Amino acid sequence: MRIVNIIAYVLVILGAINWGLFGLFGFNLVSSVFAGARTMGSIIVYSLIALAAIWLIISPIVTRGDLWLTHREAD
Repeated sequence: MRIVNIIAYVLVILGAINWGLFGLFGFNLVSSVFAGARTMGSIIVYSLIALAAIWLIISPIVTRGDLWLTHREAD
């Protein structure tokens, strides 16, 4: 579960940086990397970012309030 949370955080940070760049400078990082906003690569990245955000919303419910980012011993 820890690795999923870390990946989710990295993806959400990527999405936030993309939105910040787009809002401040009109530059879309993801679409420039994949040569277009509606290319298959961009759609996959946008979908993964959205799924990561949804995971970070529901993961505290699944883990009873814990958001695991470090290794935890079994209780």
